[in-house]
Amino acid sequence: MVKKVLFCATVDYHIKAFHLPYLKWFKEQGWEVFVAASGEIKLPYVDKKYNIPFQRSPLDKKNIKAYKELKKIIDKHQFNIIHCHTPVGGFITRLAGRKLRKHGTKVIYTAHGFHFCKGAPLINWFLYYPIEKILSFFTDCLITINQEDYQLAKDHHFSANTIKHVHGVGVNTEIFRPLEKSKKDILRKSLGYGANDFLMVYAAEFNKNKNQKFLINSLALLKDEIPNARLLLAGEGALLQDCKELARTLQVDSMIDFLGFRNDIEKLLKISDIAVASSLREGLPVNIIEAMSCGLPVIANDNRGHRELIDNGQNGWIIYNDTNQFSKKIKELACNNDLKIKFGTKGRNMAVNMFSVQKVLEEKSNIYRSYMVELEEELWAVH
Repeated sequence: MVKKVLFCATVDYHIKAFHLPYLKWFKEQGWEVFVAASGEIKLPYVDKKYNIPFQRSPLDKKNIKAYKELKKIIDKHQFNIIHCHTPVGGFITRLAGRKLRKHGTKVIYTAHGFHFCKGAPLINWFLYYPIEKILSFFTDCLITINQEDYQLAKDHHFSANTIKHVHGVGVNTEIFRPLEKSKKDILRKSLGYGANDFLMVYAAEFNKNKNQKFLINSLALLKDEIPNARLLLAGEGALLQDCKELARTLQVDSMIDFLGFRNDIEKLLKISDIAVASSLREGLPVNIIEAMSCGLPVIANDNRGHRELIDNGQNGWIIYNDTNQFSKKIKELACNNDLKIKFGTKGRNMAVNMFSVQKVLEEKSNIYRSYMVELEEELWAVH
């Protein structure tokens, strides 16, 4: 009898961006692979995909329809393993699949950064903490992607059967890798930049959490000292126009390239000198791991995800929400190429040894295999 696994997330782009290696792994083990998420993206390694109308807000009434549709699918297929992701996708899926656990279905939930954490707004604790605490009763394995979340789940006695720490979703360290200088200069020229430009890169949606205004204010403190500095901001979002207006007001608009949505982030990383990150809250940011994998030092605002990735003074710096300190560290790397190379090499080694797809696949497959053994034992017991 062929085993079945279901991957769920609020939107299918999340599956495409982060989970294809794990869909592929299940196919290679001979399993049927199903996906339930909102969207029409065609995904490889998938036997059947369902477009479920998940909404990002857990309070949206349309999620009732999503729950009903998903429950029918789960009851019909009797999946052996269900692995859900994202807060709303994980919330609805665990509710819909809770009764099947009595019949042997194993439910895994990956928390890609709890919305409640140290320093998070109280409303996040009031809204998301009770939901995650209650839903842990319907979870066989809770996977966290940073140590702070892992410890929080342990300290608050979340009721999942097991709680595991996995190093994120994995980055392809063969695609995201450093370029030798001659190739880097050629690629820079093709994208409109000079060999002597000091390029800083940040790829993120323009919203309050990603906090790009912090970077613009930091750059304004450097505009006279490092006139060759260029800040590359890739992404779109509600605060894009506000950021452009701030850049004009501070007279640094000529030093910032607002690049919009890009599907060539690896090229932007490979031509850059350093990566910068200003977000207030992160789980384990893929954009920073990709930058590290490309050999870039990282200067980042303080949050749990950045603390997990940046060994202060070894592969970059954590700055405590201070534009003066942030700009000083940018200047330090702009003026010290040896330090820039040292930090970049350390970060590349960390990415390969801890956060690569191969390493994360090994961690996740160990979890999957433990449930496969349990399922086989239960099947033998029945017969």
